Amino acid sequence: MSVLSAAYFHDEDAAFAELESVMWPEGPVCPRCGGQHRITKVNGGRKGLYRCGPCKRQFTVRVGTIFEASHVKLHLWLQAVYLMCSSKKGISSHQLMRVLGVQYNTAWFMTHRIREAMKTGNLPLMGGEGSTVEIDETYIGKKEGEEVRRGYAHKHAVLTLVERGGSARSFHVDGTKATDLLPIIKKNVAPGTHVMTDEAGQYAHLKKHFGAHDYVRHGAGEYGRGHIYTNTVEGFYSIFKRGMKGVYQHCSEKHLHRYVAEFDFRYNNRIKLGIDDKQRTKNALTGAKGKRLTYRHPINETEVVNLL
Repeated sequence: MSVLSAAYFHDEDAAFAELESVMWPEGPVCPRCGGQHRITKVNGGRKGLYRCGPCKRQFTVRVGTIFEASHVKLHLWLQAVYLMCSSKKGISSHQLMRVLGVQYNTAWFMTHRIREAMKTGNLPLMGGEGSTVEIDETYIGKKEGEEVRRGYAHKHAVLTLVERGGSARSFHVDGTKATDLLPIIKKNVAPGTHVMTDEAGQYAHLKKHFGAHDYVRHGAGEYGRGHIYTNTVEGFYSIFKRGMKGVYQHCSEKHLHRYVAEFDFRYNNRIKLGIDDKQRTKNALTGAKGKRLTYRHPINETEVVNLL
């Protein structure tokens, strides 16, 4: 599929049909009562409008999704989802504003809704017997009110776990001490996993909790010994940092968890796993169900709205 060539990127009826096929693979479902029977299409009303016989509620496929209560045309929404899913390092709200022809605050809010769709809920443990998970942390941005100084105390910390040949999970963490990181690692990585880290002290006792623990000595100029390396997680960070610094440039602390979810999503739905741009977009649309973000009040162009 060429970029934005599908009909549902340009035609509103086709956009509704596409979203309905993703959200309702077995036919329309009432968002109020959950019923699938005696649902009829309302002719002459809003596009994609249905009526539920048992509860008398009228609804569209937008209800109960990130698209609900939005005045933006659905085909523009689908363009935005596709662009965010197919851009390896992300797409800025300013660029989305220019492509879609909407206001900046609208584009900004759309990108955050889409990031919410990309977030995953409760996931099974990573790794296990015979699997390897690489663990590392990085620093990004600047904490509000903090003075810039040597070291990383003024920056936001991000922890990432990457299973070789599998998925990545990233977390905005309070700090990089063992007390900050170990509970998250234990909650997400299976006990029998072979974990790989650098030589940082906070990882010194991981062998007590997992099947095996090896590390590379980056301080001594070592970046791998055979199968012992952290190049996978460092490759993830190379894309993450290029996107955050080169595309997004600024991110406040309260929204950082959504940005890391965006980069996790694209990594976990990458070409090497057999997922192309079209399927990645459908996966994001599937995640749009049951998630809402709402405006509170306009602020300024740097941070247009507070999100719930």
